[in-house]
Amino acid sequence: MEEIKTIDAANLEVFSEVLQSLAATDRDIMVVTSDSRGSGKLVPFGQKYPEQIVEVGIAEQNLVGVATGLASMGKKAFAVSPACFLTARALEQIKNDVAYSDNPVKLIGISAGVSYGALGTTHHSLHDYAVLRAINNITIVAPADNFETAEAIKQAAQMTSPIYLRFGKKTMPANLATNSNTDFKIGKGRVIQEGNDLTFVATGEAVLPCVEAAKLLEKEHNISCKIISLHTIKPLDTELLLASAANGNPVITVEEHSINGGLGEAVASLLFQNGCTNKFKIVGLPDDHTVSGSQIEIFNHYGISAEGLKNTALNIIKL
Repeated sequence: MEEIKTIDAANLEVFSEVLQSLAATDRDIMVVTSDSRGSGKLVPFGQKYPEQIVEVGIAEQNLVGVATGLASMGKKAFAVSPACFLTARALEQIKNDVAYSDNPVKLIGISAGVSYGALGTTHHSLHDYAVLRAINNITIVAPADNFETAEAIKQAAQMTSPIYLRFGKKTMPANLATNSNTDFKIGKGRVIQEGNDLTFVATGEAVLPCVEAAKLLEKEHNISCKIISLHTIKPLDTELLLASAANGNPVITVEEHSINGGLGEAVASLLFQNGCTNKFKIVGLPDDHTVSGSQIEIFNHYGISAEGLKNTALNIIKL
């Protein structure tokens, strides 16, 4: 497979590049879309490999059904649809046809979180981690940068069990790691920065604000932050999380998801059940109707920003 060059692109664009590269030598790669070829950056894929893409229209339940049929016949099926619809309208099909029946469909939730911004709550996917975490036999992954995206897609293509991958629309850095960490494995978190005073545990596009906040904390307050990109929300990397919490320092989780049922509650449950007593804070979207606006405006409103996370860190350290 040719090397994918990832230089500050939207993760979805990297997804499309990698998929095209895989399809060039693997006829079993199949893409199923629900009127989402354009928004999923898959127009070039369809032009190159018209026999390896299926369009079902705005019919998410059919999308999952068709992808399941293809997967059951040995195809590496990628079902691509907006996350807000894929994990709500087709939840029963995901639960029964994919997870319960153990069909290795690669569910791709695009424009996730608050990527649709001004379209409002109906188009925000702030429930997907919660509902899918409650379903047995499905892996949940939200890559933070272009590097993690490329590696996640390559590994997902070879998986023989169901997986859900979540992508936003924003241009993301090629590699967020400040320590040259190029290790990536689904199911294992990735330490992208070492630190001694506080740990940020974040996933997806919420990792970048943690990196920005850590720079402010170091520069302005001489506070050293460890940052974990917990790209795999299920299964959790229990070993890494428990080891990181062993020093007793505060832990802040950050996610582009409801504070109910997502990354924060998963990490809190793990730590508390293993006797950890660290100061702990979940940063995400509150249990309320979310405000409308661009992704960055919504992030700023709810404190998922460099300044907001800096203040959260200072407050928890002072407690």
